[in-house]
Order: sequence, then structure tokens, then C-alpha cells
Amino acid sequence: MTEKNPRTSAIDPFELVRHIKSRGPAPVHLWDPPFCGNMELRIARDGTWFHEGKPIRRPAMVRLFASILRLDSDRCYYLVTPEEKLRIQVEDCPFVIIAMDVEGSGPSQKLQFETNTGETIIAGEDHRIRFEVDAVTAEPHPVVHVRSGLNALLNRAVFYRLVDLVETRDGKPGDGLGIWSAGRFFELDSQGSSG
Repeated sequence: MTEKNPRTSAIDPFELVRHIKSRGPAPVHLWDPPFCGNMELRIARDGTWFHEGKPIRRPAMVRLFASILRLDSDRCYYLVTPEEKLRIQVEDCPFVIIAMDVEGSGPSQKLQFETNTGETIIAGEDHRIRFEVDAVTAEPHPVVHVRSGLNALLNRAVFYRLVDLVETRDGKPGDGLGIWSAGRFFELDSQGSSG
């Protein structure tokens, strides 16, 4: 697709939302609008959304933008409506996990996560946990898949709670260490795979 305007778009993000009609994630995978340029919108590593260098203070606006966020095959992030496609900057993951609920234990355990934009997911087949290490800082970089290639970084408090749940797969010494959720075992060194 040819870019109409590769420069920064002058479109007001608050005007962009007039195209959005539903609550929750929009069916952005079904839309193929023309690329309209870059938007002065950035998602910081801590999950704060900025427009023109200033944080967006309205949580409802952030949730609305999050509902039209898409990661394309070029590994760039876009806000997408049926009529427009605008590239934005994402420093790390577009979402941050801010809370976790634990139900059960062992293989029947379920971990429910809440993102900073209000989405809730249960870790499992469709929402895999990956335990990565930051190549630059060598710090843990735990992420969980939210939807359509979009991931959430676990905040420090949730990560520490998750570490408290680490166990061996079959409860025997020498077995791989990891976390159970919804019948899946996520190994600490597995990059999200499970057997």
C-alpha cells in the first residue's frame, strides 16, 4: 500500500474516535484503510499514552485508542478505523499488566490478568506467558499475549506475585520451573512454550 503522507499527521486524535462505534476491541483485522501518516502518539514503557508529548489523562480515551490498536506485519503499531490508518510509537509493549487474580493451584490453576486499559485475560493457550530477558539490561521482561500479536508487560508488583507461584512441572526436583494456568505450563526459560 502506498503511503499518502509519510510525515506526521495533523489529525486530532480526539477527532479520530468519531469513527469508533463499539466497546471493546474493534475488528481492526477486517479493515484495510489507507495509510494516513504518523501520529504524534507514543505509548511509554510504563503504559502511559502521550499525545504531542503530553500524557493523555482521560482513561476512557486511552481505552478507546487501545480498542483500535493493531500490530501489522511490518512490526509497526497503528491506530486503525475503517477510514484511516495512523502509525504510532510504542516503546515496549502496548499494554501493562497491573493486576492478577489467582484461582486454584497446580494444573487447574487459573491466572487472570488485568491490563492498564481495563482488558482482562486468563493466561492459557490463547494468552501465553513468555519469560524473556532484556538484551540490554539483562533484567526480566515477562510478557503475556493479549490479542492479535499485542502483548502486555507485567508490572513489577505482578511479576513478583507471579514468581511466588513458580513450581516444578510435576512437583519433582529437576523438573522444569514454571507457572500453571488454564492447563498450560509456562516454563521460565521457554519463551512461552509448554509441553
